[in-house]
Amino acid sequence: MNKKEQLIQDIQNLLNTHEKVTTTAINPNLLEFMDEETLKSIIGSLLDQKEASKKDNIEWLEQFKMIK
Repeated sequence: MNKKEQLIQDIQNLLNTHEKVTTTAINPNLLEFMDEETLKSIIGSLLDQKEASKKDNIEWLEQFKMIK
C-alpha cells in the first residue's frame, strides 16, 4: 500500500469512528487526485472535529458532577 492509499484508508477509518455514522466506504478514485498534503489536511480536520466533540461531551458530563 502506498502513502496516498494509506492516507485514504486513514480518512475512512476516522469517518467510521464518529458516533451515529454508519460504516463509510470511500471510493479511492474520489480522493486519488488530491496530493498527500491535502489528504493530511483532511485527516487533521477530522481529528479536530473528533477532539471538539469529545471536549463538548466532557463539559456536558461535568455539569452532573456539580449537581451532587
